[in-house]
Amino acid sequence: MTSRPTRSSSALLALPLALVLGGCAGAPEADQKEAGGDAYPVEATSCGYTSSIAAPPERAVTMNQGATEVMLALGLQDRMIGTGYLDDAVPEKWKAAYDAVDVLSEEYPDNETLLKADPDFVYGSYASAFGDDAAGPQAELDDLGIGSFLSLFGCGENKPSADVSFDSVWDEIETVADVFDVPDRADALEETQQSQLDELEKTAPGKGFEVFWFDSGDKTAFAGAGEGGPQLILDAVGATNLFADLEGGWADISWEQVVKADPDVIVLADASWSTADDKIALLEKDPVLKNLRAVKAKAYVVLPFSETTPGVRLADGALAVGAQLADLR
Repeated sequence: MTSRPTRSSSALLALPLALVLGGCAGAPEADQKEAGGDAYPVEATSCGYTSSIAAPPERAVTMNQGATEVMLALGLQDRMIGTGYLDDAVPEKWKAAYDAVDVLSEEYPDNETLLKADPDFVYGSYASAFGDDAAGPQAELDDLGIGSFLSLFGCGENKPSADVSFDSVWDEIETVADVFDVPDRADALEETQQSQLDELEKTAPGKGFEVFWFDSGDKTAFAGAGEGGPQLILDAVGATNLFADLEGGWADISWEQVVKADPDVIVLADASWSTADDKIALLEKDPVLKNLRAVKAKAYVVLPFSETTPGVRLADGALAVGAQLADLR
């Protein structure tokens, strides 16, 4: 089984919002020296680190699916010379573009493999992408003339990040678009996603449903909490998150808490390291959990893990959850 990338149990999202907001002064920026989209160098700032990009990158490497899909959504596959580390399948709309890019490693390429590819920019979703056993520290890459950017949602434990919202998702996309000098593409993506979210707000397909968001786990449950992607999706569809009072994007909870909550619906994240089928089997075989209302009714909503984390597919996740909740009525 493929191991999951380190996200410190989404520890960045477990930070109190006051610390989160104070640490990064709102959101990262792609500040430009002169007016105009083609002014360089561009300074890409996130997670307390700034990388100065001297020119639009032509040989980018993406580490983690989230970073890869931001690039594909912006139509930048022709500027990519490698990727690494998928969580699940790339959606059909980007599959041809993804297939045109070399996969450097099934998980993280190490520093030697990365440098052999001769990148001019590295973009990662999680702090682990820039670990010593992966791409290496951003400062060392900068010393080699390789620009870099870490997702503002992947800063890791005890490091600054941005507040988790659709606005900050779009901030990250805008930063990447500015680095590559394609700001209009980011604007178009934001406009489309905002329109989709506006429609969900009108229809509120999740209204009245009390939901347990089951990410992974067996001895305990790693549940969607109140300050991350799961909460944004459930808010977007009008559903109630039974564990919204817990800090962070995800949180470990006991099965006793799940039994006490007795959800109407269980959302299941489908990932390589914890499939939806594995989680359903656990729920339906356990002598206690099989008596939950949602399990008895098989009231399951399934979506790819990559649509559950803050990123370019989070709006797709909201649409998918909304459609499945509507079908459960």
